[in-house]
Amino acid sequence: MSRERGPAGEIAHGFIDSKLTPLVIMAALLLGAFAILQTPREEEPQIIVPMLDVMVAMPGATPQEVEERVSVPMEKLLRQISGVEYVYSISRSGASLVILRFRVGNKEEDAIIKTYNQLYSHFEQIPQGVSQPLVKVRSIDDVPILALTLWGQNYDSFRLRQVAVELENTVKHIDNVSETHVIGGLPRTIRVVLDPQRLAAYGVFAGQVLNAIQGANARAGAGSFSESNLEFQVESGRFLNSASDLQQVVVAVKYPCVLERQQLPGAVAQAGWPILEMCF
Repeated sequence: MSRERGPAGEIAHGFIDSKLTPLVIMAALLLGAFAILQTPREEEPQIIVPMLDVMVAMPGATPQEVEERVSVPMEKLLRQISGVEYVYSISRSGASLVILRFRVGNKEEDAIIKTYNQLYSHFEQIPQGVSQPLVKVRSIDDVPILALTLWGQNYDSFRLRQVAVELENTVKHIDNVSETHVIGGLPRTIRVVLDPQRLAAYGVFAGQVLNAIQGANARAGAGSFSESNLEFQVESGRFLNSASDLQQVVVAVKYPCVLERQQLPGAVAQAGWPILEMCF
C-alpha cells in the first residue's frame, strides 16, 4: 500500500537517499560549534539604558526656592530632548539634582551630546546665583556589588573613617576593581561658625571671612636661588593644619575714624557744611 508524499515528504525522501546528507549534518554541527565559541556571553547581560545626572548648585537657597527656580525649569527644558523617557528631580538646600533616563537602545554618547547641547544652548536662562550644570553619566556598573561595614567598640566615627580609607587604598590594588567609595564617618575638617552680631559689630561680611580663609590656606612656589652649587626652592604660604592655625588668620583690619574739626570761614560754617571725617 503506497501513499502519496507531499512536498515535505519529497524533500525528506530526497535527503534520505542523498549522499550529501552526512556532509550537510557535519557542516551544520561545525557552524553551531563555531557560533557557540564566537558569540560573546555574559553572566548578567546588560541592556543599554543611558542615565544622566545633572547637578546644579544654588548656595543659600531653600529647597522650595531651588525647586521653583532651578528644578522645575530644568525639567521642562530637558524633557524636550528626543529619546528621554523619564525625568526625576531632587531639590535640597543649595543644590538640585535632575536624573534623565533615556529609552532602551539609545546610545550613551548620543544622549550625552544631546543633553550638553540642550543645556548650553539655553545657558542664558540660568537664574542669578546658580552654578553651571554638571553632567555625570550613570550605568549599571555604578551599582555596588560589595559593601563592607566597619565597627569598633572603642573607635569613634573619625577613627573608623581613617581605617576605612586605609582599607580602600588596599582594595584598589585588587585586579578588576573599578571604583571604591568611603561612605559615612567623620572626615578631618574644621568647622567655622560665624556670629552675625559680632560680624556686624566689626563691619565684616561673611564673604570676607571666606576669602581670608581661602587665601591663608594656600601654598605656592616663590622662586629659587643658588648657593654653594646647590639650588634651593622657595615656597610661600602654608596650609592650615589645626584650629589654632585658623584662629590666627587675619580677616580684616579696621582703622579707627577720627573727627577733625577745622576752623571754617563764617559763611561756610553758617551754611551747615558737615564736619570732616578722616580714617587712618
